[in-house]
Amino acid sequence: MTRDGYVARWQGREYQASPDGDDVRLYQPEPGEGFEEVRPGRYVRVVPAAEVDDLAYVRTTCTWQGQPFIVLAEHDGWLRVEYSGGRWPVARAMGLEAFDFGVYQGWAPANEVADLREQRV
Repeated sequence: MTRDGYVARWQGREYQASPDGDDVRLYQPEPGEGFEEVRPGRYVRVVPAAEVDDLAYVRTTCTWQGQPFIVLAEHDGWLRVEYSGGRWPVARAMGLEAFDFGVYQGWAPANEVADLREQRV
């Protein structure tokens, strides 16, 4: 499971999270006390930021063909990756798509990726 987004620790448990001013939105896949269903399999609870023990941005990174990438998603043995090396000739040579100005993405076979790790940024 790759993660790219905020996580918060609240009452001893870690949740997917979203900062919202003085509050933090906590998300979980199952019903729970104080959690409201926003769509099937997604429940949210808003708590004061002061009650949250830790709030951090977690990003999954990897190396593919010797180059640094951020992992955005995974699907059927493939990873959606974004090149973080900042060198467009390298991105072009790897056949990556220009997603936005200076942003290059592609699909990497998961078995070709190395150094898969989570980082708090």
